[in-house]
Order: sequence, then C-alpha cells, then structure tokens
Amino acid sequence: MTHYVGILDGADDVWGVGVPDLPGCHGGGASPDEAIADATSAVREWAEARMAKHLPLPDARKVADLLQLGGIDSAGGESAVMIAVLIDSGRPVRANLSLDAGLLAAIDAEASRRGLTRSAFIASAAREKIEGHR
Repeated sequence: MTHYVGILDGADDVWGVGVPDLPGCHGGGASPDEAIADATSAVREWAEARMAKHLPLPDARKVADLLQLGGIDSAGGESAVMIAVLIDSGRPVRANLSLDAGLLAAIDAEASRRGLTRSAFIASAAREKIEGHR
C-alpha cells in the first residue's frame, strides 16, 4: 500500500489538505480529521481515475524530501499528514475469519440495518480503519 504526504493547513472550522505529488488532488473540512478523511477519498478517486487510463501513479515523496524542498511551511502552521491509498483490485477473494460469536452477531445486525452483506460491512469497516477515518 502506498502513502502520499498531504499538507494540512487551516484554522477554526476551515481546513484543507493538499497532496503535492498528485496535482489537483486536495480535500477539505470543518476540522483536521474531516479534511484528512476528505483528502483520503480524493486520493483514492484520483488514483482510480489515473489507473483507469492505464497511467502509472506518481512516486510518493517522503516528508523529509518535501521539507528540504520547502514544500511544507511548518512555521506558517502547515503539517504533514500521511494519506493511505487503498485501491480495490476488483477481484474478490474468499477469506476464512474467526470472530467471537457476540461480535459476529453485532456485525450481522449492523450490516442488516445498513442494507449491507456481512462481507461488504467488514470490508467497509476495514477500509475505514486502514485509511484512518474516525
């Protein structure tokens, strides 16, 4: 899995994250967490659109490289955040999991409430955890 550096900046209820290695890719929100979550979705969409055109993804630079190039203005309040890129392969694979019976019942109830299958619910929860959504 690839991680791109995002640059978080903002104050009060206006926050944004730009991803220097992915031109035009950015996210925003009323809090840092919302802006990071939005940027994570934007990175996935950016990458999927690029891959649909059979174009490679740009190499992800390191935070140290961006700092050295002046790409992050820490004195001006900018912070580096890591944005995970999780791209679906489009090929489902069967997996055997062992879960506590009580947890499985709770998963099934919540999946049903949301109109999802157990697999879709677990995949969604895993994606949120990997991508850092709260």
